[in-house]
Amino acid sequence: MLFKLSIKNMKKSFKDYAIYFITLVLGVAIFYMFNSLDSQQAMLQVSQSQRDIITMMIRMLEFVSVFVAVILGLLIVYANNFLINRRKKEFGIYMTLGMGKRQISKIILFETILVGILSLIAGLVIGIFASQFMSVLVSKLFEANMTKFEFAFSKGACIKTCIYFAVMYLAVMFFNTITISRYKLINLLTAIKKNETIKLKNPIISILVFLMSAGILAYSYWKVTAGVQTLDTADKILPPILMGIVGTIGVFWSLSGFILRLVQSMKKTYLKGTNMFVLRQLNNKINTTVVSMSVICLMLFMTISVLSSSLSLRNTMQQDLKEMTPVDINLYKTANLPEKATIYGIEKIYTKEAREDSTRTIEHTLIQNGFDMNLLKDVVEIPIYADNSITWGTFFKNNIDEVKATYPMLRYETAEQFVKVSDYNKIARLYGQEEYELKDNEYIVLCDFDVIKNLRNMVLKNENTLVINGKEYVSKYNECKSGYIMMSTSHINTGIILVPDSCNLKEEQKEQTLLAANYNANTDEEKEKIEAIFTSSNSGLIQNLADNGLEIDGMTKIAIIESSVGIATLVVFIAIYLGIIFLIASSAILALKQLTESSDNKQRYAILRKIGADEKMIKGALFKQIGIFFLMPLILAIIHSIFGIQFVMTMMSVLADAKELLPSAIATAVIIGVIYGAYFMATYLGSKNIIKEAE
Repeated sequence: MLFKLSIKNMKKSFKDYAIYFITLVLGVAIFYMFNSLDSQQAMLQVSQSQRDIITMMIRMLEFVSVFVAVILGLLIVYANNFLINRRKKEFGIYMTLGMGKRQISKIILFETILVGILSLIAGLVIGIFASQFMSVLVSKLFEANMTKFEFAFSKGACIKTCIYFAVMYLAVMFFNTITISRYKLINLLTAIKKNETIKLKNPIISILVFLMSAGILAYSYWKVTAGVQTLDTADKILPPILMGIVGTIGVFWSLSGFILRLVQSMKKTYLKGTNMFVLRQLNNKINTTVVSMSVICLMLFMTISVLSSSLSLRNTMQQDLKEMTPVDINLYKTANLPEKATIYGIEKIYTKEAREDSTRTIEHTLIQNGFDMNLLKDVVEIPIYADNSITWGTFFKNNIDEVKATYPMLRYETAEQFVKVSDYNKIARLYGQEEYELKDNEYIVLCDFDVIKNLRNMVLKNENTLVINGKEYVSKYNECKSGYIMMSTSHINTGIILVPDSCNLKEEQKEQTLLAANYNANTDEEKEKIEAIFTSSNSGLIQNLADNGLEIDGMTKIAIIESSVGIATLVVFIAIYLGIIFLIASSAILALKQLTESSDNKQRYAILRKIGADEKMIKGALFKQIGIFFLMPLILAIIHSIFGIQFVMTMMSVLADAKELLPSAIATAVIIGVIYGAYFMATYLGSKNIIKEAE
């Protein structure tokens, strides 16, 4: 009997269960999709390094999924609580007819099990089919070959999803039992009549709180943008975050105190149509939704920031890689090794063989170790010098105290690097970069890392003289020029000083030698064979040289691209996972909150009908009310995100200096528009059906 009653209740309350059910299905589908990467990996034709990154991604997703499960669990409990509150009067009638709390709990138990099973099945089906599209996404992110594509099912992801959501449903059952046990018959029967008294906050206090909250937010915005250089440790990052949270809560707390008075002063607007009714509703409900609106706003902020930043980072890295990897290989070797040296506090002793080899060219070392130089073409090898008397600290001269105060973590004792202009031009021609000319008393600073570039430009505009081995040189330009000599993932060259060929740089000042070259190959297969000679994990030439004590290292175009693409993909993949979960959670909470408000206030809409309002006016009032509630946290979240994204990109500028945010912003807007907009429409339609009950 109770089971049949549960089924009947579910059919009758289908509209109430709609958002709850949809949220459960989406949660299950997304959870399965992002945990089925193990089945998708087998289809991807990727390199070993990329496969290692995918394996690391799978392991990270296991930890992230625990966090996601907690969020979804709390969301499910919250959504279920909405359904229970909607049915208080129904439970009161059951108790009036003689049904005990235990029997009511059993009804809820059956309903929870049914909804859980149906949502789990539907979510898994959607997730299994959607994961096939996920395979295409992963292959695109890793730039992998999908010729082995076939329909894949992840048994492990399915089992994990079932276990996690089973635990969530058990938690829901537990909370339902406790909730029902605390209900009293009189409260259940009169629940519908309970209405909040509108408590207007003092407008003066509210304005003061609003202004103070705006000031707190403004300071936190400044701290994570213009003042970001001072946030060099984790404990310094925490205060701006806390201020952002406090400021957000303060803004929502203060809104209800003066928004009504502000609009009331605009008589034409206030008295037009149902605006007075809508504003009273808003003012009343903002009082009681401060915490939930703040949480929703912060979750939306996380969604926008995470998605936009990660997508922008990947797009920028892809663009930078094309520019920063112009040749197939870079090899570099430490020159003039001493017998022993202290590196980062650790004493290192060099062998006689290593010291002797450090005086020779890289080409000589390669030939001596059995490498066929005919496998390379366009070979350019140049020396790089360093003068220990000219460091970053001495370069900044009179500005050093200001720079140290702003950037205390920089290694100011690092010696500046010098390259003769003719040597650089050899590299520049090979890389397709601008070549330079210098007079005998001139120098040029090459730097493309924006933070350091700005600091160097400050010096070059004022005191721009350098004394190298007793001779004074002046900067040809009053700013840094773009350029680099070593390949990298992005623009991270912190400074190379070009000097004329006549500069008296001594042999003992030679710090490194750099070799740049292309593979002498016509096909990708031939390139991969040469690549393997250098980079094979077990027998690669670079590793063998290092094992023999020779201070030689290198990087290849293929390895840089693979590792960069892998890191970017890992960041994007996890960001999309968390971003969508945050978006669903915030949308669902807001939707359920508004459905609850509509249920509580349906008698007010009945009164509105009685005083002459037609259905069009009532629907318009409802649409405005729900629209404003959906827009308020979104607008503030967007404002937060403008500054939050800048902070994230600054922190990740070592990976890529993102400048093109528009495509990422558009993609994020589309994702939010689809999911957030869908929840808004579902909320409006659900609320419209609820207030019809009061007719």
